Amino acid sequence: MPKIVLFGATGYTGRLTAEALIGRGAAPVLAGRDGTALEKLAADLGGADTAVADVTDPGSVRALLDRGDVLVTTVGPFLRYGGPALAAALAAGAHYFDSTGEGPFIRRVFDRDEQAREAGAGLVSAFGFDYVPGNLAAALALAEAPDAVRADIGYFMAGPGTSGGTRASMAGMLFESGFALRGGRVVPERTGARIRSFRVAGRPRTGVSIPGSEHLALTRSHPRLREADVFLGLPSAAARGLQAGSMLTSAIAQLDPVKRLAEGLLERVVQGSTGGPTPQARARTRSWAVAEVFDDTGRVLASVTLAGGDPYDFTGAILAWGAQTALDGGLRAAGALGPVDAFGLDALTAGAAEAGFSR
Repeated sequence: MPKIVLFGATGYTGRLTAEALIGRGAAPVLAGRDGTALEKLAADLGGADTAVADVTDPGSVRALLDRGDVLVTTVGPFLRYGGPALAAALAAGAHYFDSTGEGPFIRRVFDRDEQAREAGAGLVSAFGFDYVPGNLAAALALAEAPDAVRADIGYFMAGPGTSGGTRASMAGMLFESGFALRGGRVVPERTGARIRSFRVAGRPRTGVSIPGSEHLALTRSHPRLREADVFLGLPSAAARGLQAGSMLTSAIAQLDPVKRLAEGLLERVVQGSTGGPTPQARARTRSWAVAEVFDDTGRVLASVTLAGGDPYDFTGAILAWGAQTALDGGLRAAGALGPVDAFGLDALTAGAAEAGFSR
């Protein structure tokens, strides 16, 4: 009988996802590399099946899955550790969800589209705060203005904390190539190449461009779209700093020996699996996703703002919703899918609202 497997269950985002799955009445198999930690988590949650698997032993990850299962993986940084789970899902013919915010890894998932179709598997990458709300906000705006040819999407937070895994993922992306949608095609573009302001919750907020799943997914439902940018909200000085820093790391990335040395240093300095914001801190956090769509003269045709609470809480909840919906036969297609492709606009709107993000 098909099942949900949660790989990385004892990590920060993994535990929140496990709690959300159990809260929905699901019966996930909790998987990870530390059997003792898994058993403790299972006991804390009132009981659950567990399985030991480690990305250093890809066969152990493949052994978690059968055809028709749903794999949810929160094991990051994904550029470093994400490959075995993706390969296992494809080999098994299992549906796949991950929590990555790493643009280069998302693109790797989309590059497996044909293989996923042949396997009958749905691959849904970046199915968390990165980048479900922006995909949804943009799709809602494009539904109001189907003739739009450009979309700008911004992600903003007030009072956020970050987990060790998030910091490790951000460090891992420093020397990777970014991308954007230009002329209807996804092309290389340096992270931080663009800065712009959005009006959010009554005041202007600065965003700096990053690679997201929107660049890869939105044109599937809206083939008229020619350009898209995704922006991460940061204080103006930090946005300018990221822009300047990305110019330096882009230059370093052209020199393989220097790049390898810098990546090795970062890997030792920036540790994952070091916990994250407390429940009290998460309760104080607010977040928004804003999408504006334009005609070919630059005129705004529609604007949609979605609001929610803490990004980690939303990620756990939406992953649980997506996994259960997929297990129940709610995926609309096989292949590498964006959030709207995977579930349809109405179902995704309802699922996001249930997970805490709504218009």
